Amino acid sequence: MTELLTAAQMRAIEQAAIAAGEVTGLELMERAGQGVVAAIFEQWPELDADLGCQAGEAAPRPQVSPRDISGQKMGGEASRRAVVLCGPGNNGGDGFVVARLLKERGWDVEVFLYGPPDRLPPDAKVNYERWRAIGRVIEWTAQQVGEEAADLFVDAIFGAGLKRAPACEILEPLTKLYTEGKTFARMVAIDAPTGLCMDSGRALCPEFGAVWSWLTVTFHRPRIGHFIDEGPSYCGAMRTVDIGLGGHDWGEAARQAVADLHRLEKGRGMGRVVATLMSPELVSPYLGKETDEHKYTYGHALVLSGGHGRSGAARLAARGALRIGAGLVTVGSPRAAMMENACQLTAIMLRQMDGADELRTLLQDSRLNAVCLGPGLGLDADREGLVLEALQANRATVLDADALTQFEDRAEALFEVLHENCVITPHGGEFARLFPDLAEKLNAPATTGPVYSKVDATREAAKRAGCVVLFKGPDTVIAAPNGLCSVNSAHYDRSAPWLATAGSGDVLAGVITGLMARGLDPMQAAETAAYIHVECALNFGPGLIAEDLPEQIPAVLRKLDIF
Repeated sequence: MTELLTAAQMRAIEQAAIAAGEVTGLELMERAGQGVVAAIFEQWPELDADLGCQAGEAAPRPQVSPRDISGQKMGGEASRRAVVLCGPGNNGGDGFVVARLLKERGWDVEVFLYGPPDRLPPDAKVNYERWRAIGRVIEWTAQQVGEEAADLFVDAIFGAGLKRAPACEILEPLTKLYTEGKTFARMVAIDAPTGLCMDSGRALCPEFGAVWSWLTVTFHRPRIGHFIDEGPSYCGAMRTVDIGLGGHDWGEAARQAVADLHRLEKGRGMGRVVATLMSPELVSPYLGKETDEHKYTYGHALVLSGGHGRSGAARLAARGALRIGAGLVTVGSPRAAMMENACQLTAIMLRQMDGADELRTLLQDSRLNAVCLGPGLGLDADREGLVLEALQANRATVLDADALTQFEDRAEALFEVLHENCVITPHGGEFARLFPDLAEKLNAPATTGPVYSKVDATREAAKRAGCVVLFKGPDTVIAAPNGLCSVNSAHYDRSAPWLATAGSGDVLAGVITGLMARGLDPMQAAETAAYIHVECALNFGPGLIAEDLPEQIPAVLRKLDIF
């Protein structure tokens, strides 16, 4: 399990470790710098080759003339050149460590400092002086920074604690570096790309955004902003470095930090609970089947279909429920769609159901323990009655798509009947219709922090709705009414852009329903389904369409050692 921390949580963990005498701030800074250098050479091993050897380079080497202090030639060959951009805080201190370590490897290193050196924090000031003993520090000028060329740029200006938009004199030259191609594929951000709010993943400067990095190196645990909203786009590749804080449980310090923050910032949602990044160990271990059980042991899921010409989404959901292991799956179909459903269903059963009365009769069978409504359901007047009837039956219920849109003007009426055994799965548009005030805060300009995030919005929505909310997207956020929260990120090495295809959300709704039919609680079902959904897309790859997703589930379960 990987906890995603806010800036306040990480700061509290560091302070708790220092106060306990486990480590000093200087030691943490040195370890951070060492971790950044190691991550650079892991990302670009050609940079760790013998100086002067250009074979296998991923990017053209700029022609740089030797500098009077650091550009010494070695064996007749020019050394590699790095430009390290340091800021006025401890992030800048990390940058001075990186600069020193690169120089010790024979690199030509140029260091720029934004702000006066006498205002650096104590630990950063020590590393500034250590660097000054072997190299020079150039005062920041936008023009000179914007004209630099190097094999490697290091962004150590502002880290994860940034709370307001940086000055234009910082971001403008860094944008110039990117737009003129001088950074090519070697801009490294320490902790966070400058200008990015790491509590929300949003750029704080409306004009210049944030620094575009090709590698971001953070410490101990990732921040929420590394995985949601614009964060992954700005971060490039991600590395998390162990700096020696993992031997103790600093979780209470992190939780207390956010509790303190919550008291200071009244009304900021459910921030006291740490968010969790979805990973294989969070997938339910109870997905296998026992040899001495029968089909009803694993539940009976009901998926309601739309009318003629709108039944495909329900079949996709039903297939997802069946493949994830529900013992039985039935499609409840209006009379007008019975023929088209019957022609395409085999293992999935079919039952005619034209209204709430027939649904009520069917749900008298207690073995039918999970219901999915929404995919292709339609917006006819009688569809709302089906939703209300299913909710009143108090079964495990998944509401998606049209089942949510039905209540876009009367969200409170829906919240009154939702119960704790429900999962709702809105995408951005549906979320905005159900929770317009939360969507407005989420979409407000991000200029000062802490910025309202998708994690904040989903937690608040779950509390208001009284059930689990799965807020879809490549940065899917899942939250329960008690504040528990997971982020299912389809970024970095789990990037799955092929999921942007019609019907993929219907399959997800069906998989959640199948898992709830099998007895998983709503939060566990939503988390497991979201993770498996992405893994199915990765397993298939380019060319994916929604029909392919359920058929990848067996292979994904085998990879997870589930039989």
